[in-house]
Amino acid sequence: MSAITVYKDSDARQPILSSDDGDVIKSTMAAVGIRFERWVTNCPITPEMSHEEILQAYDQEIAELVKEEGYKTVDIAAITPDNPQKNEFRKKFLNEHTHSEDEVRFFVAGEGMFYLHIEDKVYMIHCCKDDLLSVPDQTKHWFDMGSEPHFTAIRFFNNPDGWIADFTGDDIASRFPLFDE
Repeated sequence: MSAITVYKDSDARQPILSSDDGDVIKSTMAAVGIRFERWVTNCPITPEMSHEEILQAYDQEIAELVKEEGYKTVDIAAITPDNPQKNEFRKKFLNEHTHSEDEVRFFVAGEGMFYLHIEDKVYMIHCCKDDLLSVPDQTKHWFDMGSEPHFTAIRFFNNPDGWIADFTGDDIASRFPLFDE
């Protein structure tokens, strides 16, 4: 289930907000310039589906977002617990970073945790199937897919080179609960 937990960036022990209400997640994120919404399709998504079939199932929603935001590239990222590089990927994504473009993910299956470091707060957003999260460029953040990752996400890019991070060097991610905790 989708959820949000908000902390002061100086205290990961005491949340100042915690909710699994979709409207609360959406309004809390909107207040800091983050887009959060839920997409539902009539086409059931199965593990056997190809990336092309998944993109086709969400063709209308993808087309609308591309038209609205001008994204140039749309693809799929997927990882399962048997991926031999899962620990390497997790370690890389667990470091606070920014991007020169929006980081937009729509979860088709599975789940993961985005952490957004905005001003003096950290927003933990537990994203699940049907969640769209758009993190604006230059927003400090990190992502935890857990020790046994399982997710499939549609990604949107303005830069055809895809995911390019500028790591901040801050160890803030090490002070907040991991996805598995």
